[in-house]
Amino acid sequence: QVQLVESGGGLVQAGGSLRLSCAASGRTFSRYVVGWFRQAPGKEREFVARISRSGGTTYYADSVKGRFTISRENAKNTVYLQMNSLKPEDTAVYYCAADLDPRGTVISVSGYDYWGQGTQVTVSS
Repeated sequence: QVQLVESGGGLVQAGGSLRLSCAASGRTFSRYVVGWFRQAPGKEREFVARISRSGGTTYYADSVKGRFTISRENAKNTVYLQMNSLKPEDTAVYYCAADLDPRGTVISVSGYDYWGQGTQVTVSS
């Protein structure tokens, strides 16, 4: 099992940047695929980005491509989401998720067994 804790959220003006962190417990974190998802008020949780076990392969939602970067440091059991050029529509609770072998497609919310508690990101216009 793995436990995940997100941090780094906050209030930022449009055009600003934030870096989210997802810290994991356990000694086998490098075996897990990790994804970032977000959920805005009144909306369903949606895929943001995903990173492979080694960090060599990444995927992004079209809405964040070119602005967000996912990365990981397995030695620190941490995955990051660098968010630049933030827009008000990026406002949401951001969650990281992990799984040894995620089910479904890259964007599948239901493919992950382990989730963090989320961190709020608010972008003001």
